[in-house]
Amino acid sequence: MRELVVRDDMDLPNRLAQQLAGQEGETRQKAARLVVDLAEIAKADGFVEVDNAHVSGVSVITGGHGLRRFLSDLSGDEGGRVAITTTLNSAGCDKEKMKEMDIDWPDFLEQQFEIIEAYDRLGIESTLSCTPYDRGIELESGIASWAESNAVCFSNTWTSLITNRESGLSALATGLTGFAPKWGLHLTENRMPNIFVTLDCEMNDLSDWSIFGDWIGKQVRPDWDLSWGPMPLICGMPEYLSFAAKKALTAAAANYGCPMLWAEGHSAEPPLAKDAEGDWLPPQGGWKGVLKFTKADLSARYAELAPRGQVDLVVIGCPQASIEEIRRTASAVRSYAEMGAKIPDNRLWLFTSGENYQLAVDDGSVDLLEDAGVVLLKDTCPEVTPYNRNKYNHLLTNSLKAEHYLTSGLNRIPTSVMSIQNCVAHAFDPDLSTGQRPTLSAKAQPQHQSSKIMQHGDYTATGNGLSSQGDFVVTGKAMSTDVAITYLGYVNRDSGVIEETGHPLDGQAIEDSILIYPKGSGSTVAPYVLMGLIYTGKGPKAIVNRDVCSLTIPACSLLDLPYAHGFATDPCMEINTGDVVELRKVGDQVTITVLERVE
Repeated sequence: MRELVVRDDMDLPNRLAQQLAGQEGETRQKAARLVVDLAEIAKADGFVEVDNAHVSGVSVITGGHGLRRFLSDLSGDEGGRVAITTTLNSAGCDKEKMKEMDIDWPDFLEQQFEIIEAYDRLGIESTLSCTPYDRGIELESGIASWAESNAVCFSNTWTSLITNRESGLSALATGLTGFAPKWGLHLTENRMPNIFVTLDCEMNDLSDWSIFGDWIGKQVRPDWDLSWGPMPLICGMPEYLSFAAKKALTAAAANYGCPMLWAEGHSAEPPLAKDAEGDWLPPQGGWKGVLKFTKADLSARYAELAPRGQVDLVVIGCPQASIEEIRRTASAVRSYAEMGAKIPDNRLWLFTSGENYQLAVDDGSVDLLEDAGVVLLKDTCPEVTPYNRNKYNHLLTNSLKAEHYLTSGLNRIPTSVMSIQNCVAHAFDPDLSTGQRPTLSAKAQPQHQSSKIMQHGDYTATGNGLSSQGDFVVTGKAMSTDVAITYLGYVNRDSGVIEETGHPLDGQAIEDSILIYPKGSGSTVAPYVLMGLIYTGKGPKAIVNRDVCSLTIPACSLLDLPYAHGFATDPCMEINTGDVVELRKVGDQVTITVLERVE
């Protein structure tokens, strides 16, 4: 790498400048490079000092070999430790319940602790929780750098703690340096609702809220210009909304890149005016979508998600269960346990954090649950657990976040959704859903709809690169889409093949391509999947993004994969898959040119 050239008008804090110069060691220097790269490419308004960081990318099945190799390199610097309080996301197992989990993965526990110990050497607290807002981090205001999508949406929505939707790598870089680029949701003008949603439905169960959040995300279309992600303004909310209901709503909405929402009567008021009748006026440019969620929508989703065929395992607690969810589950279990019933074959797993587990021990919930046959798991969560497929081929859950990732390429397990009460009923009685187990159904989504048309003739455009990267020339065949790419679960971590039904690039390998797409979506662990593919030679030759993408830039910056963005015209629309293109960087400018059009 050449010496990083900082934009003339960017005023580096003294300590960040020292870190960039290597005065605090190689690890912090790498982290400082990434922080400055992100600031440059986002045209950030300087930097902010951050109060707390939360790092994702812990489980063996999410980070994979890319995570293990990167952490091994990064933690080799004895002086490289975090500069601010930094906590860690959930792992892939409960080390005390390995027998009950029956994980069928060679050397899983060894690999898992290799990852955790590498983070420990960096000074990161092994909280192993995906809910830092729930008895993990006491701050309810200030600036955070969180890489856990459900936590980002919860914090920005229900508290005054502001965080961008960071990747695992960008949050780690902030943890090591103490600084983040000042951009995105740090700026008040970017925290603007862009979708108007009316809730016209009675909500009785926590799973109702999960379905509602997921439904909102499913309505988003690729042609909606949502620079900072979907940020719905929701009206028609009930007067009371419990902590667990808030958590279920924001966690499911975060599946689709929602970094925050505005809930009338519950969150802060949106920065919008009202008309004479007291109705919200749309933002400048109007609403990107106007939606109404009805009883018919809720009923239809429950019908679609209902179990058909034998249920092998019931999982509750995604994100990790709050004390309210533990007590709701205990209440449902009690009615059966008092009649002497017991859950057979460890059929119900309840996931929670270490903090909430201890509270549940103290109030007697754990004893009640375990006596009834529930397996209580801490430090892990349903979506990052490697299930034994000799035993578990159809799961039932109360969470659309769990369903979203369990049915993805991350686990590929058919998953049904019901309320906690019904989940518990199915755990006690395996005969409630009998017959052949379902096969995984294709999940083509409306947001996969592409607006691309075949382009002809010459095309060239100039954009920007990363300051940490030197000049380069890369030539190859383009893979181009106007639909976001979700690396975790929807790009095969071994082959690099996109595996997302309905996506325009479904079934195609990104290897050796010049990969052109708007931005990454989905999990904040995405950069580790991309890094793993780059390490093994299954990644692209170069990447071009339309939008600033904190899920893609970190892998390109740290592994020096040629990267460009910010073109005057949208290369996602102007370049066809199969076109031969040249990507050339000279100084700060990158030029993309179509050399040969696909027939």
